[in-house]
Amino acid sequence: MTPLDQGIDKARVLIEALPYIQKFAGKTVVIKYGGHAMLDQDLKESVMLDILLLHSVGIRPVVVHGGGPEINTMLNKVGKESQFIRGLRVTDEETMEIAAMVLVGKLNTEIVSLLNHFGGRAVGLSGKDAQLLQAVKKPLKVQNQQGEYEEVDLGFVGEIEQVSPGIIESLLDQGYIPVISPLAGGVDGESYNINADTAAGKIAEALEADKFLLLTDVRGVLKDVKDPESLISVIKQEEVPKLLETGILMGGMIPKVECALEALDGGVGSVHILDGRILHAILLELFTDGGIGTMIV
Repeated sequence: MTPLDQGIDKARVLIEALPYIQKFAGKTVVIKYGGHAMLDQDLKESVMLDILLLHSVGIRPVVVHGGGPEINTMLNKVGKESQFIRGLRVTDEETMEIAAMVLVGKLNTEIVSLLNHFGGRAVGLSGKDAQLLQAVKKPLKVQNQQGEYEEVDLGFVGEIEQVSPGIIESLLDQGYIPVISPLAGGVDGESYNINADTAAGKIAEALEADKFLLLTDVRGVLKDVKDPESLISVIKQEEVPKLLETGILMGGMIPKVECALEALDGGVGSVHILDGRILHAILLELFTDGGIGTMIV
Protein backbone atom coordinates (compact mmCIF):
# COMPACT_ATOMS: atom_id res chain seq x y z
CA MET A 1 0.00 0.00 0.00
CA THR A 2 1.43 3.36 -1.02
CA PRO A 3 1.63 6.33 1.37
CA LEU A 4 -1.18 7.95 -0.65
CA ASP A 5 -3.40 4.87 -0.22
CA GLN A 6 -2.68 4.89 3.52
CA GLY A 7 -3.62 8.56 3.66
CA ILE A 8 -6.88 7.91 1.80
CA ASP A 9 -7.75 5.11 4.26
CA LYS A 10 -7.18 7.48 7.18
CA ALA A 11 -9.40 10.07 5.49
CA ARG A 12 -12.16 7.46 5.09
CA VAL A 13 -11.99 6.73 8.82
CA LEU A 14 -12.39 10.43 9.61
CA ILE A 15 -15.32 10.75 7.20
CA GLU A 16 -17.06 7.75 8.83
CA ALA A 17 -16.64 9.42 12.22
CA LEU A 18 -17.86 12.84 11.07
CA PRO A 19 -21.65 12.28 11.47
CA TYR A 20 -21.11 10.99 15.02
CA ILE A 21 -18.81 13.89 15.91
CA GLN A 22 -21.45 16.32 14.64
CA LYS A 23 -24.22 14.46 16.50
CA PHE A 24 -22.44 14.33 19.87
CA ALA A 25 -20.75 17.76 19.86
CA GLY A 26 -21.73 19.62 23.03
CA LYS A 27 -23.20 16.48 24.62
CA THR A 28 -22.11 15.05 27.97
CA VAL A 29 -20.67 11.53 28.05
CA VAL A 30 -20.02 9.84 31.42
CA ILE A 31 -17.33 7.14 31.32
CA LYS A 32 -16.96 4.61 34.11
CA TYR A 33 -13.28 3.66 33.92
CA GLY A 34 -12.30 0.38 35.54
CA GLY A 35 -11.26 -3.22 35.01
CA HIS A 36 -8.12 -4.34 33.19
CA ALA A 37 -7.92 -1.02 31.34
CA MET A 38 -6.71 0.52 34.62
CA LEU A 39 -3.89 -1.99 35.06
CA ASP A 40 -2.20 -2.21 31.64
CA GLN A 41 -0.12 0.82 30.61
CA ASP A 42 -0.96 0.60 26.89
CA LEU A 43 -4.67 0.37 27.68
CA LYS A 44 -4.40 3.27 30.14
CA GLU A 45 -2.90 5.47 27.44
CA SER A 46 -5.49 4.27 24.90
CA VAL A 47 -8.37 5.28 27.20
CA MET A 48 -6.80 8.66 27.99
CA LEU A 49 -6.25 9.45 24.31
CA ASP A 50 -9.84 8.45 23.51
CA ILE A 51 -11.12 10.79 26.23
CA LEU A 52 -8.93 13.63 24.95
CA LEU A 53 -10.16 13.15 21.39
CA LEU A 54 -13.78 13.34 22.60
CA HIS A 55 -12.93 16.55 24.42
CA SER A 56 -11.09 17.98 21.41
CA VAL A 57 -14.11 17.59 19.09
CA GLY A 58 -16.49 19.36 21.48
CA ILE A 59 -17.86 16.45 23.51
CA ARG A 60 -18.00 16.88 27.32
CA PRO A 61 -16.46 13.76 28.93
CA VAL A 62 -16.77 13.04 32.65
CA VAL A 63 -14.65 10.21 34.07
CA VAL A 64 -15.65 8.17 37.14
CA HIS A 65 -13.07 5.55 38.13
CA GLY A 66 -12.99 2.47 40.29
CA GLY A 67 -9.98 0.87 41.93
CA GLY A 68 -10.90 -2.48 43.48
CA PRO A 69 -7.75 -4.43 42.45
CA GLU A 70 -5.45 -1.66 43.68
CA ILE A 71 -7.29 -1.50 47.02
CA ASN A 72 -6.91 -5.28 47.34
CA THR A 73 -3.17 -4.99 46.68
CA MET A 74 -2.72 -2.30 49.33
CA LEU A 75 -4.77 -4.24 51.88
CA ASN A 76 -2.62 -7.33 51.22
CA LYS A 77 0.52 -5.24 51.81
CA VAL A 78 -0.68 -4.30 55.28
CA GLY A 79 -1.82 -7.85 56.00
CA LYS A 80 -5.54 -7.15 55.89
CA GLU A 81 -7.86 -9.65 54.23
CA SER A 82 -10.67 -8.40 51.97
CA GLN A 83 -14.19 -9.59 52.73
CA PHE A 84 -17.06 -9.28 50.27
CA ILE A 85 -20.79 -9.78 50.74
CA ARG A 86 -22.86 -9.83 47.56
CA GLY A 87 -20.00 -8.22 45.71
CA LEU A 88 -19.69 -5.35 48.20
CA ARG A 89 -16.48 -4.85 50.15
CA VAL A 90 -16.95 -4.87 53.93
CA THR A 91 -15.30 -1.57 54.85
CA ASP A 92 -14.19 -1.01 58.41
CA GLU A 93 -12.43 2.19 59.50
CA GLU A 94 -8.94 1.02 58.50
CA THR A 95 -10.16 -0.28 55.13
CA MET A 96 -11.92 3.03 54.52
CA GLU A 97 -8.70 4.95 55.15
CA ILE A 98 -6.80 2.71 52.73
CA ALA A 99 -9.55 2.92 50.09
CA ALA A 100 -9.53 6.73 50.28
CA MET A 101 -5.74 6.78 50.04
CA VAL A 102 -5.74 4.54 46.95
CA LEU A 103 -8.73 6.10 45.18
CA VAL A 104 -7.98 9.77 45.81
CA GLY A 105 -4.29 9.90 46.61
CA LYS A 106 -3.05 7.43 44.00
CA LEU A 107 -5.46 6.53 41.19
CA ASN A 108 -7.25 9.85 40.77
CA THR A 109 -3.93 11.68 40.70
CA GLU A 110 -2.48 9.22 38.17
CA ILE A 111 -5.44 9.58 35.79
CA VAL A 112 -5.40 13.37 36.00
CA SER A 113 -1.63 13.45 35.46
CA LEU A 114 -1.83 11.17 32.42
CA LEU A 115 -4.62 13.19 30.81
CA ASN A 116 -2.70 16.40 31.38
CA HIS A 117 0.52 14.81 30.10
CA PHE A 118 -1.22 14.24 26.76
CA GLY A 119 -2.37 17.85 26.63
CA GLY A 120 -5.71 17.67 28.43
CA ARG A 121 -7.18 19.93 31.11
CA ALA A 122 -8.23 17.39 33.74
CA VAL A 123 -9.27 18.17 37.31
CA GLY A 124 -9.49 15.55 40.06
CA LEU A 125 -12.45 15.34 42.44
CA SER A 126 -13.90 12.94 44.93
CA GLY A 127 -17.61 12.66 45.62
CA LYS A 128 -16.96 14.54 48.87
CA ASP A 129 -15.92 17.74 47.06
CA ALA A 130 -18.61 20.45 46.99
CA GLN A 131 -21.04 17.81 48.39
CA LEU A 132 -21.10 16.16 44.98
CA LEU A 133 -22.21 12.79 46.41
CA GLN A 134 -24.18 12.56 49.65
CA ALA A 135 -24.75 9.09 51.06
CA VAL A 136 -26.11 7.14 53.99
CA LYS A 137 -24.86 3.85 55.38
CA LYS A 138 -25.99 1.09 53.00
CA PRO A 139 -28.42 -1.36 54.61
CA LEU A 140 -28.16 -5.01 53.59
CA LYS A 141 -30.05 -8.12 54.64
CA VAL A 142 -28.89 -11.63 53.78
CA GLN A 143 -30.47 -15.02 54.32
CA ASN A 144 -28.94 -17.14 57.10
CA GLN A 145 -28.78 -20.95 57.28
CA GLN A 146 -32.24 -21.03 58.86
CA GLY A 147 -33.68 -19.16 55.88
CA GLU A 148 -34.25 -16.00 57.87
CA TYR A 149 -33.10 -12.58 56.72
CA GLU A 150 -30.77 -10.72 59.05
CA GLU A 151 -29.08 -7.33 58.90
CA VAL A 152 -25.41 -7.33 57.87
CA ASP A 153 -23.05 -4.50 58.77
CA LEU A 154 -21.00 -3.51 55.71
CA GLY A 155 -19.20 -0.76 57.61
CA PHE A 156 -18.50 2.42 55.66
CA VAL A 157 -20.26 1.34 52.46
CA GLY A 158 -22.66 4.01 51.29
CA GLU A 159 -25.87 4.33 49.34
CA ILE A 160 -26.18 7.56 47.39
CA GLU A 161 -29.06 9.76 48.51
CA GLN A 162 -28.28 12.96 46.61
CA VAL A 163 -26.08 14.16 43.77
CA SER A 164 -25.22 17.86 43.46
CA PRO A 165 -23.60 18.11 40.02
CA GLY A 166 -22.94 21.87 40.08
CA ILE A 167 -19.17 21.49 40.49
CA ILE A 168 -19.04 19.12 37.48
CA GLU A 169 -21.17 21.41 35.30
CA SER A 170 -19.00 24.40 36.24
CA LEU A 171 -15.82 22.54 35.27
CA LEU A 172 -17.34 21.32 32.00
CA ASP A 173 -18.47 24.83 31.09
CA GLN A 174 -14.90 26.04 31.63
CA GLY A 175 -13.46 23.37 29.34
CA TYR A 176 -12.10 20.99 31.99
CA ILE A 177 -12.35 17.18 32.16
CA PRO A 178 -13.64 16.13 35.62
CA VAL A 179 -12.13 12.91 37.00
CA ILE A 180 -14.10 11.60 39.99
CA SER A 181 -13.30 8.98 42.61
CA PRO A 182 -16.31 7.18 44.15
CA LEU A 183 -16.23 8.41 47.73
CA ALA A 184 -19.18 10.20 49.31
CA GLY A 185 -19.81 12.34 52.35
CA GLY A 186 -22.54 11.53 54.82
CA VAL A 187 -24.86 13.73 56.83
CA ASP A 188 -23.22 12.09 59.86
CA GLY A 189 -19.87 13.55 58.83
CA GLU A 190 -18.42 10.17 57.83
CA SER A 191 -16.87 9.16 54.52
CA TYR A 192 -18.43 6.32 52.54
CA ASN A 193 -17.10 3.99 49.87
CA ILE A 194 -19.46 3.77 46.87
CA ASN A 195 -19.61 1.15 44.14
CA ALA A 196 -18.03 2.88 41.12
CA ASP A 197 -20.66 1.66 38.63
CA THR A 198 -23.41 3.00 40.88
CA ALA A 199 -21.64 6.33 41.41
CA ALA A 200 -21.08 6.77 37.67
CA GLY A 201 -24.71 5.94 36.91
CA LYS A 202 -26.05 8.41 39.48
CA ILE A 203 -23.73 11.13 38.17
CA ALA A 204 -24.86 10.40 34.60
CA GLU A 205 -28.49 10.76 35.73
CA ALA A 206 -27.83 14.05 37.52
CA LEU A 207 -26.10 15.46 34.43
CA GLU A 208 -28.77 14.04 32.10
CA ALA A 209 -25.87 12.66 30.08
CA ASP A 210 -26.44 11.76 26.46
CA LYS A 211 -24.37 8.60 26.91
CA PHE A 212 -23.08 6.50 29.81
CA LEU A 213 -20.19 4.17 29.00
CA LEU A 214 -19.27 1.25 31.28
CA LEU A 215 -15.78 -0.12 30.56
CA THR A 216 -15.60 -3.78 31.60
CA ASP A 217 -13.50 -6.89 31.00
CA VAL A 218 -16.06 -8.53 28.70
CA ARG A 219 -17.30 -7.75 25.18
CA GLY A 220 -20.76 -6.75 26.41
CA VAL A 221 -23.90 -8.86 26.77
CA LEU A 222 -23.40 -12.24 25.06
CA LYS A 223 -26.10 -14.71 23.98
CA ASP A 224 -23.61 -17.45 24.88
CA VAL A 225 -20.97 -16.53 27.48
CA LYS A 226 -18.62 -19.13 25.94
CA ASP A 227 -18.85 -17.51 22.51
CA PRO A 228 -17.39 -13.97 22.33
CA GLU A 229 -18.85 -13.61 18.83
CA SER A 230 -22.42 -13.89 20.16
CA LEU A 231 -22.50 -10.24 21.19
CA ILE A 232 -25.91 -8.55 21.41
CA SER A 233 -25.29 -5.11 19.91
CA VAL A 234 -28.53 -3.40 21.00
CA ILE A 235 -30.91 -4.23 23.84
CA LYS A 236 -34.19 -2.41 24.40
CA GLN A 237 -35.10 -1.73 28.01
CA GLU A 238 -38.25 -3.85 27.78
CA GLU A 239 -36.23 -6.87 26.60
CA VAL A 240 -34.22 -7.14 29.82
CA PRO A 241 -36.72 -9.24 31.86
CA LYS A 242 -36.73 -11.94 29.16
CA LEU A 243 -32.93 -11.96 29.04
CA LEU A 244 -32.93 -12.52 32.82
CA GLU A 245 -35.51 -15.32 32.58
CA THR A 246 -33.58 -17.16 29.87
CA GLY A 247 -30.28 -16.87 31.73
CA ILE A 248 -28.57 -14.77 29.06
CA LEU A 249 -28.04 -12.12 31.72
CA MET A 250 -26.18 -13.72 34.61
CA GLY A 251 -23.43 -13.22 37.18
CA GLY A 252 -21.62 -9.91 37.26
CA MET A 253 -23.46 -8.60 34.20
CA ILE A 254 -26.76 -8.38 36.11
CA PRO A 255 -25.77 -5.45 38.39
CA LYS A 256 -24.24 -3.61 35.41
CA VAL A 257 -27.48 -3.94 33.42
CA GLU A 258 -29.52 -2.93 36.49
CA CYS A 259 -27.29 0.13 36.82
CA ALA A 260 -27.91 0.85 33.12
CA LEU A 261 -31.69 0.61 33.53
CA GLU A 262 -31.65 3.01 36.49
CA ALA A 263 -29.62 5.47 34.43
CA LEU A 264 -32.08 5.25 31.53
CA ASP A 265 -35.01 5.78 33.91
CA GLY A 266 -33.13 8.81 35.25
CA GLY A 267 -32.95 10.47 31.84
CA VAL A 268 -29.68 9.18 30.33
CA GLY A 269 -29.93 8.81 26.54
CA SER A 270 -28.24 5.41 26.15
CA VAL A 271 -25.90 3.12 28.10
CA HIS A 272 -22.99 1.25 26.51
CA ILE A 273 -21.28 -1.79 28.05
CA LEU A 274 -17.97 -2.39 26.28
CA ASP A 275 -14.66 -4.16 26.62
CA GLY A 276 -12.04 -1.76 27.92
CA ARG A 277 -9.31 -4.26 27.02
CA ILE A 278 -9.72 -3.36 23.34
CA LEU A 279 -7.46 -0.50 22.26
CA HIS A 280 -9.45 2.68 21.62
CA ALA A 281 -12.69 0.96 22.66
CA ILE A 282 -14.42 4.29 23.36
CA LEU A 283 -13.77 5.68 19.87
CA LEU A 284 -14.76 2.41 18.21
CA GLU A 285 -18.04 2.37 20.12
CA LEU A 286 -19.01 6.00 19.56
CA PHE A 287 -17.54 6.86 16.17
CA THR A 288 -17.97 3.74 14.00
CA ASP A 289 -21.09 2.42 12.31
CA GLY A 290 -21.00 -1.00 14.00
CA GLY A 291 -19.71 -0.19 17.47
CA ILE A 292 -18.05 -2.91 19.55
CA GLY A 293 -20.18 -3.31 22.68
CA THR A 294 -23.79 -3.58 23.84
CA MET A 295 -25.96 -0.47 23.74
CA ILE A 296 -29.00 -0.42 26.03
CA VAL A 297 -31.75 2.03 25.01
